[in-house]
Amino acid sequence: MVIGVPREFEVQEYRVGMTPAGVARLVGDGHEVLVAAGAGIDSGILDDVYVRMGARMCPHVEEVYERADLVVKVKAPTDMELPMLREGATLFSFLHLATRPDLAGALADSGITAVACETVEDERGRLPLLRPMSEISGKMAVQVGANCLVKEKGGKGILLGGVPGVKTGMVVVLGGGTVGANAARVADGMGASVYILDRDIRRLSYLDDIFQGRVNTVFSDAASVEELVSGADLVIGSVLEAGRRAPVLVREDLVRRMKAGSVVVDVSVDQGGCVETTRPTSHGNPTFVKHGIVHYAVPNMPGAVARTSTFALGNVTIGYVARLAGLGLKGAVGQDPGLGSGVNVHQGHITHCGVAESLGLSCRPLGDMI
Repeated sequence: MVIGVPREFEVQEYRVGMTPAGVARLVGDGHEVLVAAGAGIDSGILDDVYVRMGARMCPHVEEVYERADLVVKVKAPTDMELPMLREGATLFSFLHLATRPDLAGALADSGITAVACETVEDERGRLPLLRPMSEISGKMAVQVGANCLVKEKGGKGILLGGVPGVKTGMVVVLGGGTVGANAARVADGMGASVYILDRDIRRLSYLDDIFQGRVNTVFSDAASVEELVSGADLVIGSVLEAGRRAPVLVREDLVRRMKAGSVVVDVSVDQGGCVETTRPTSHGNPTFVKHGIVHYAVPNMPGAVARTSTFALGNVTIGYVARLAGLGLKGAVGQDPGLGSGVNVHQGHITHCGVAESLGLSCRPLGDMI
């Protein structure tokens, strides 16, 4: 099979879809790998490193799309890339279609099969390809949130860890999954007063155990969200429902009641955001202020630490890419049903019912088609 790795065209996206080690594995399996010239530069991977691993470099990205049976990238194709998609090919990348009806429609019209990394499941229903990016986003969320709290950035002028004689900052984490747990770990390490809200009592019990009582675990309901968010210095939104739009937990009226100079970091922005006042921003212009609250909502947060993110992502995706390349879609899904959960679009239909529900469209399950 011919596998293509284009460079990313999303604004300020510095990751690349495959590492040199991934190329070596696929070439060793007998596949041809095409890599767009310069694709790995921003992740610190030079073209000649890919060449040494057996890749063929393509000076024009159009050739990658034209020849590849399987296109492996990081972010969803941009408007410029959509016309390059070849009918019958397979796209493997993060897609986040729940709030992108235009993109979902374009992918369906293109006739490709689109596999979304964020909805691939393992045997326990977990999201193995999303996990490393969630770990990075969670750790970054506190880092960027603490930076936004400085007065120069519009914040309150608070040091999260405080100093002797001065109280610490209050960090409220909405959602105790991978993002939330990593955010809490960093905030706790900085010495902040940390609260994690979740609806899963077993998850809260687990978090209480691993943090040994150093963070406050709170059952998430409307009353607890209102009480804690209104008094928080930093709110981190980390709510996820696989494939679906993120539920809005913090309404605009609650944002109005937060203290001026407080900060919201909405990691859920990829799926629409869990704070009503959230709108996507970029690494070049990452924040905006609304109702006196500093909002940070960059959809591709891990792209800022591109080298770490590229290698973390490549470590977990290569097994799935190799399976798709070696067995084809039907064979790969037959061997690993969780991969089928990642297929969002196939033969012109939305095949992930969570995505379809969020978009108000009909769903045709993949099992009915292959």
